[in-house]
Amino acid sequence: MHRPADNSGLTRPVPAAKAYSVSRNSYKEEDEPGGDILRLQQLMFSLGRRRSLRDPIAATCEQLQFTAPQVHALLWLGLDGALTMGELARRLGVTEKTVTGVVDRLEREGQMQRERSASDRRIVLCRLTPQGQQTYQRLDRFIHQAMGMFLGMLDMSDRKALFRILEKVLRRLDAQALGPVSSSRTVS
Repeated sequence: MHRPADNSGLTRPVPAAKAYSVSRNSYKEEDEPGGDILRLQQLMFSLGRRRSLRDPIAATCEQLQFTAPQVHALLWLGLDGALTMGELARRLGVTEKTVTGVVDRLEREGQMQRERSASDRRIVLCRLTPQGQQTYQRLDRFIHQAMGMFLGMLDMSDRKALFRILEKVLRRLDAQALGPVSSSRTVS
């Protein structure tokens, strides 16, 4: 059993992980075996440690001298078009103050431009420049290659299972965003 130190320098036992119920937003022992959360966490961390899954993007970041938030900003703007500063900050998982620095650098590099909304001058939109579009297309090609390598490790039945599971998770997240799931309504 792993024993992390508490504030007093002593160690304390870590309770076994409990299953998390998305539909009820709570932990319930009867939903799944308690080790599933820990197993998923360990597998996700292990995937993240595999440099081979990140190389194409990491090499591009180094070559273009962009930080991860800058690359993510380019990807979101390339995928979805112009976004407000607030929406871009939300998607990057940073504050609006931090996204201002990200956008400042990309603007100086000629990758994006800011413009005021015609309907509400308080709203600032970020949009890729033609140079930013080229950078996005380059990043998209590298991501496509990396995803192809990843999917190439799976046989067809595993790919179908992966897609089915991811689509189910997305449907449930969408249903959750619409409101609480009642006991009579299920999402498959």
